[in-house]
Amino acid sequence: MSTSTLTESKKDEKNPLQEPKKESVFNVNKVAHTLDKLGLGFFTPFVRLAAGDEPEKQIRQIVISIVLPIVAIGGFMALWTFAADKVKTDSMKIPSPSETWSAWKGIHEFAVTEDKKAVDFKGRMEKLALKAEGKGDTEKAAKYRAREYVGPPTFYTQVWISLFTVAVGFFAATFIAVPIGIMCGLSKYVNIALNPLIQIFKPVSPLAWLPIVFVFVTALYTPAEGEQLLTRALFISAGTVTLCSLWPTLINTAFGVAGIDKDHLNVAKVLKLSWWQRIWKIVLPASLPLMFTGLRLSLGVGWMVLVAADMLAQNPGLGKFVWDTFQNGSTESMAQIVCAVFWIGAIGFVLDRIMFVLQKLVSFEEQAI
Repeated sequence: MSTSTLTESKKDEKNPLQEPKKESVFNVNKVAHTLDKLGLGFFTPFVRLAAGDEPEKQIRQIVISIVLPIVAIGGFMALWTFAADKVKTDSMKIPSPSETWSAWKGIHEFAVTEDKKAVDFKGRMEKLALKAEGKGDTEKAAKYRAREYVGPPTFYTQVWISLFTVAVGFFAATFIAVPIGIMCGLSKYVNIALNPLIQIFKPVSPLAWLPIVFVFVTALYTPAEGEQLLTRALFISAGTVTLCSLWPTLINTAFGVAGIDKDHLNVAKVLKLSWWQRIWKIVLPASLPLMFTGLRLSLGVGWMVLVAADMLAQNPGLGKFVWDTFQNGSTESMAQIVCAVFWIGAIGFVLDRIMFVLQKLVSFEEQAI
């Protein structure tokens, strides 16, 4: 290389007018780490590819992540179509994917129609209320405005009722299981005393719990006249969910508390923390990862139990939808049940992802988001 060339190169390096090298607008590793923590690792190769991080490797990963599930779904659809053609009884048959799609469109159109009817009903009541107000009868106007459209529940309404029911049951289970789990973890005597009961009641089926819950709810709760949401059926379903889903949280909380480093508890004694301060500042933070593992399992169990509980308690949720539809006994009914199965699975997946994210957020194994 000549002397003149070296001189020009050094000039270029020191040129103040030269544009600085552009830095990435985001830290790709941090974004990828956050996606992984949120359970959205599927999108990580897309983010890395957009940032120009090993494009060939990311494209290969994207192809694998997309093609393999497509192959599996294609195989499932082929098996489903074959079963729909072969599995038949005198009155029913397994619906094909196209029949299921048609049934879903019917379910959705029915819900849209009912929503329009409810809006029209409200409009008519408002007109009657204004007319009554024009005559000076405010009491009658208030009655018109208080009237609610009473139509058959739509599929979406039943989904919301099921979510509300499982939420009631899940929070009740958490309220019972966490304190008992903490006591079992802190005291071996409490653990020895309660362990036989836990081991006996833990595997009991929801079908066995439901009659007992039915008696308790019927004896202790009387809904107000005209109450449509907080009915006995809802509390029977929620109570069954509670009794079936509290065990994973209780056991994992007990394990989490029992596994706390004894040095932490000794420090609490040295600092003369009160019992409540030890629970709040040491026991709960140290046992949160395992506690959330139990909560995640409990929510999954509760969602699975809910359908059976709704069926037997006649709570107007997804379980009742499945049972009532099955009673119709037609191929279209079976297609609607298949739609409900997909919805139940999808909602269960979303609930699990939510708990997974919360579990990661309280985990000390990796760097927080």
